[in-house]
Amino acid sequence: MNMKVSDYIVSFFASHHIEYIFGYQGGMITHLVDSISKNKNVQFIQCYHEQTSAIAAEGYARASGKFGVAISTSGPGATNMVTGIANAYFDSVPVIYITGQVNTNEYKYNKKIRQLGFQETNIVSIVKPVTKYAVMIDDPNNIKYELAKAVHIATTGRKGPVLLDIPMNIQRSEIQISNIPSYDCSCVKPNLDISAAKQAFTLLQNAKRPLVLCGGGILASKTTDKVNDFLVTTNLPYVVSLMGKGSVDETKNNFVGMIGSYGNRCANIIFSNADVILVLGSRLDLRQTGNRNIDAFRRMFFIHVDIDTEELQEDSIKNKLALNADIGDFIEVWESNKTTFLFGDNDWLSFSSAIKKKYSQKKDIERFLNENEPYLALEKIMSTADDNTIFTVDIGQNQMWSAQVLQLKSEQLFFTGGGLAPMGYALHAAIGASFASPEKQIVCIMGDGGFHMALQALLLISQYKLRISIFVLNNYSLGMITQFQTLYFDSNMAGTVKEGGYEVPDIEYIAKACRLDYVRIDDVVSQKLPDNSVGKIVEISLKKLTTVVPKLEFDQPLYNMLPYLNDDEIKKITELSKYNK
Repeated sequence: MNMKVSDYIVSFFASHHIEYIFGYQGGMITHLVDSISKNKNVQFIQCYHEQTSAIAAEGYARASGKFGVAISTSGPGATNMVTGIANAYFDSVPVIYITGQVNTNEYKYNKKIRQLGFQETNIVSIVKPVTKYAVMIDDPNNIKYELAKAVHIATTGRKGPVLLDIPMNIQRSEIQISNIPSYDCSCVKPNLDISAAKQAFTLLQNAKRPLVLCGGGILASKTTDKVNDFLVTTNLPYVVSLMGKGSVDETKNNFVGMIGSYGNRCANIIFSNADVILVLGSRLDLRQTGNRNIDAFRRMFFIHVDIDTEELQEDSIKNKLALNADIGDFIEVWESNKTTFLFGDNDWLSFSSAIKKKYSQKKDIERFLNENEPYLALEKIMSTADDNTIFTVDIGQNQMWSAQVLQLKSEQLFFTGGGLAPMGYALHAAIGASFASPEKQIVCIMGDGGFHMALQALLLISQYKLRISIFVLNNYSLGMITQFQTLYFDSNMAGTVKEGGYEVPDIEYIAKACRLDYVRIDDVVSQKLPDNSVGKIVEISLKKLTTVVPKLEFDQPLYNMLPYLNDDEIKKITELSKYNK
């Protein structure tokens, strides 16, 4: 059977139940877009910038549990996708990126010239450091093999993006499907050491102060139900990383909070004083542990479960049992031996509960913050959310306020840019998530800076009647940087406030231009927030410079966050004499 390559590519994605392909039309992908338009099972979503399409494909993947697909033309189209590709790589999201390329007779290959064809760019070399696999397909007979290989690599092990660069003449070539090579997609999972897994649970069982850290790997491995069952049954205290939000139910009594540089103080205190910590799919990077806390961790023991052997070997914490395993396989060992392992120290659970109550996010806000409008706004947003809402959250202060305050139920999800953290992420991801889950409410939370960067994506919401509500927490500044400038640069607000050269466009007029409803909230205390209806921008005006509380300074241990506690409190927290005997 003969088939045009571009038609085969689209039918391949349709066979994997990919309903939407995000992209921006351009010269070197006209064959591919034409083929999509003729396939009744796949729809091309013409985005208004390649970065939108790249991150929308990530939002689609995260919301659907499948892989995402985004396409662009060569040259500037391809390079415009690099930010989204890098974000998918650092946050381990499976996306297939396809870039068009100039005809092979116009491609320079090894010629020592800068460029031969118009809009020719060696995108494969550019993205190799931020993809799991990248290749140019310059033989049409390799298309079947490379597509299957791309999906296999993107969706197995530690997931991530793959890029296929396909010249235009290859896209329009005819191939005979039955006569071209295919790829062996058999997947070999890491071989879990059962005795080591049992040892891990015994270590937890014998610990005086056990704790579980839930990371983004739980979401990537689709083991949220298994992990939630484990946490409920064992009643072990647990915390989340930023990327782990949405992986577990945060409404349970034994949930302590989020750890990290902008984590909840109560969670950081408990994390700093645990003696055995089970880490499920988290990197233990310095934004989680703090720069100074590594020394303190020498008296702790870590059980580190991760699919990525390199992460297990490269982090700076040495006192640990490293288990290269799928999280689901690890939890199955516990499921098979539930009656053998009995967890729980009433004194430690009581202490964790007391710390959670005394140093909760709410207590920190009441104690240290006069301007609490951002936190109040997020509490109100949370109160109106459906039980299965997907929150897409941008970068900056809005990200940290959201992560600190939003207490997610078991069916709610939290998408944000973690490793790369590109401003504008939330709106692009919301669009992809809405196509993947049209029945769900999508709440998109942004600051004014990220909103300004993502304006090109707004029209898609009204165009496709997407169930997205955008909340812009407008503090008329780049708030996270103003906080740095206050702490470290004598309040020199260069490039971050109006006086320093930064301004905010009129959001109401932008909403009208994009055919979206608009509501302005000037007093979050007295005004009621509108319901989360289709196609609405809610601008929440914050008149004064805002602050994230608490915050860890670079040279402080994790438990000692700004604003600082008094010396007596720190002494009580660090001694924990009854546990250290």
